[in-house]
Amino acid sequence: MQSNKLGEFIRAHRERIKPIDVGLPDGGRRRTPGLRREELAQLCEVSPTWLTWLEQGRPVSASGKMLGKLADAMHLTNAERAYLFNLAEKLDPKLMVDGIESAGGLGAIVDAIKTPAYILNRQWDVVAWNRDASDLFVGWLDGSSSDSTNPTAPKNLLQFMFQERTARELIVDWPNRAERLVAEFRADCGKYADQEPLAGLIATLTQTSNTFRKLWASQHVVSREGGSRKFSHPVQGLLTFDQTTFQFSKQHGLKLVLLLPA
Repeated sequence: MQSNKLGEFIRAHRERIKPIDVGLPDGGRRRTPGLRREELAQLCEVSPTWLTWLEQGRPVSASGKMLGKLADAMHLTNAERAYLFNLAEKLDPKLMVDGIESAGGLGAIVDAIKTPAYILNRQWDVVAWNRDASDLFVGWLDGSSSDSTNPTAPKNLLQFMFQERTARELIVDWPNRAERLVAEFRADCGKYADQEPLAGLIATLTQTSNTFRKLWASQHVVSREGGSRKFSHPVQGLLTFDQTTFQFSKQHGLKLVLLLPA
């Protein structure tokens, strides 16, 4: 018998919710505990048939947005919500828009590191960085990018690499670094590449950069590894660092990048 872990999980949590907890009348005696499928469907603004099929493990489409509604309606904890999205093999849109909150308050830790350090989310937006990183990455983290008129826009590493002229001047051996960066990104996003917001980012880069389009089409994949990174800084001259990347154990979409003086 085919496993239906997602449907079983949703049903178990639906049945543990008391109607009064979500603002619905108790309705007297119930044949089953918790919410009826019709009631949960109403809260999530979906059809009862769709929810029934999802619980039964039928091949129905469940978007990240819809799974988010289910998680909110069932009052899932952070761990339960993460497990729900993991079972569905979908990205949680909440983690994509929370920005620095998704880093669990680690901005203070980044500030305490006395070498260039920054945190990237799954689509490689930087969600926290320290002063040393700001001083190093001219045109990206120092506020002087071409999109400086919109300070609230995400500071994306790939957009900096392929859309900012200063990146080609700052990063030594830019062509090879750009090729490796795209291959690392493909490996990093994996099966989520066709889901938002990754799909939108990839589409934008493909449209705005011929180089990115060719590199992405090559299907090249490499793991994200450390190593020597050289920069031709406009003020400090040639700088060499050893890069190390750490993945977060509880927030798998986040990574801490350290640049240690070589």
